[in-house]
Amino acid sequence: MPETAIAGWDVGGAHLKVAHVDGEGWMKTVMQLPCPLWQGIGHLEAAVAEALGRLGAIGLSAVTMTGEMTDVFESRNEGVRRLIDTMQKMLPDGEILVYAGKAGFLPPDKAVLQPDRVASANWLAGATFAAESRSQGLFVDIGSTTSDIVPFRDGTVAALGYTDHERLVRCELVYTGVTRTPVFAVADRVPFAGEDQPLIPELFATMADVHRLCGRLPEGADQLPAADNKGKGEADSARRLARMLGRDVETADMAEWKRLALHLAEAQRLRLHAACGRVLAPGLLDDDAPLVGAGIGRFLVRDLARGLDRPYVDFGSLVRGGKDVREWAARCAPAATAPWNRPRSPRRPPRNSRRTAPAGT
Repeated sequence: MPETAIAGWDVGGAHLKVAHVDGEGWMKTVMQLPCPLWQGIGHLEAAVAEALGRLGAIGLSAVTMTGEMTDVFESRNEGVRRLIDTMQKMLPDGEILVYAGKAGFLPPDKAVLQPDRVASANWLAGATFAAESRSQGLFVDIGSTTSDIVPFRDGTVAALGYTDHERLVRCELVYTGVTRTPVFAVADRVPFAGEDQPLIPELFATMADVHRLCGRLPEGADQLPAADNKGKGEADSARRLARMLGRDVETADMAEWKRLALHLAEAQRLRLHAACGRVLAPGLLDDDAPLVGAGIGRFLVRDLARGLDRPYVDFGSLVRGGKDVREWAARCAPAATAPWNRPRSPRRPPRNSRRTAPAGT
């Protein structure tokens, strides 16, 4: 008899990510839903309800989180407790386990007693999954808001930090992403129209506008409203980007705005390249150890791998499922890994299966 189907839930501050795995260990459905948690816990309840309406039967739910960081909560500890309470309320019919990092998956009543382990531990779920799938590498998950850069070797995650502040200090967590990051967080001055111009430190445009103008923003990646709550075409993004220079979009042609976007995208890549270099500096990994790319921004991980002269492995090649499911599993890695990184997991594929596909797939 196959084991029961399970779901991995990654509760973020801006999105809810869900992965549904059948009793044979095949990924059947992966989705990301907008969930602006900073506007109220009701957004999480609505997102969970929508996900449940699209999923089949669930016998067990494995929950990870970063949403406790949002300022709707007085503290991270309160956030952990309220998110666990909400998930229990919304998922009453099946068993729930909460990811507590190095402590593994715990029942909710024990997880609430270890908020420091539960808070923002989803990065470790993804990195652990990668470590179980490859002999060594650098797990790089670039999402909408943040980037995780985590070394692993011999089946073990080799991160030096654990909490957000420890990981920030060590460049294992970089607060930059491909949609929600404000443009002024990437650069403070840019070359434009033959001049070196300052950027206005105001939320007129985000990196979603930049990567859209570069033609690299994945379809379905930008799920939240634009900075001005208006459209998401190239003209809209160029108009918002122009405001960063105190200009109107009509003062330059589209080619100039796209060149500006390319400059800003490169500034973001260089910041991530420097962070990868710092994490790699201790020499733990061999020179041919790959970058394992995850997140909606993993197109940047491919660029980083080339710049670091290392192979690239796509996270989607490490899971079992159809092409579209593997694509979304890569975008939602913590949710897609939660079903595996738990005490009672479905049958794992053998080491020579798709989870160990060769580099470059």
